[in-house]
Amino acid sequence: MSDTFLYTTPLDPRAKPLIDELIIEYDSRYGTYFSDEGAAAELHRYPPEAFAPPHGNFVLLIRNGETIGGGAFKHHDDRTAEFKRIWTRSDLRRQGLARKVLLELEAQAARQGYSRIYLTTGFRQPEAVGLYLVNGYTALFDVEADPEIYKTLPFEKDITHLVASLALLGEPHPSHLQPASHS
Repeated sequence: MSDTFLYTTPLDPRAKPLIDELIIEYDSRYGTYFSDEGAAAELHRYPPEAFAPPHGNFVLLIRNGETIGGGAFKHHDDRTAEFKRIWTRSDLRRQGLARKVLLELEAQAARQGYSRIYLTTGFRQPEAVGLYLVNGYTALFDVEADPEIYKTLPFEKDITHLVASLALLGEPHPSHLQPASHS
């Protein structure tokens, strides 16, 4: 059994099973709570280009030729990547795959020059809340309150240490995020 990461686009046919399952999962948890069009409207809210380098990225986790997980990030601000669509196949949960995707996205965001992560999850996704808290994310809401009062639950994480590690390894800082020089 070999798990590998594949950087691609949401339009890649290998992403379709993941996105289809994500729509079913979101619809089963939220129905039309956020939109009359359901989860499909949310998943298609951003154009595929938002998840393309140099400002974003889209990754699939592949096992034996099958897509088993994935995630993406897009530009939030000059130092912040916004993570979206972190997902693992429902029949393969509780194997650490979501954590594996999360850590890969963090490393890639750092490689692309980001030093902070921002993300949101829905109030009916306690598994995601647990994942982010266990992996060093700070909740930007009162974790003791009923999550439904917030609807979406924001988190952040500083990844400056990853950027510094890359610098020690001699990886150049991406020019699209470096301050412009004024001559």
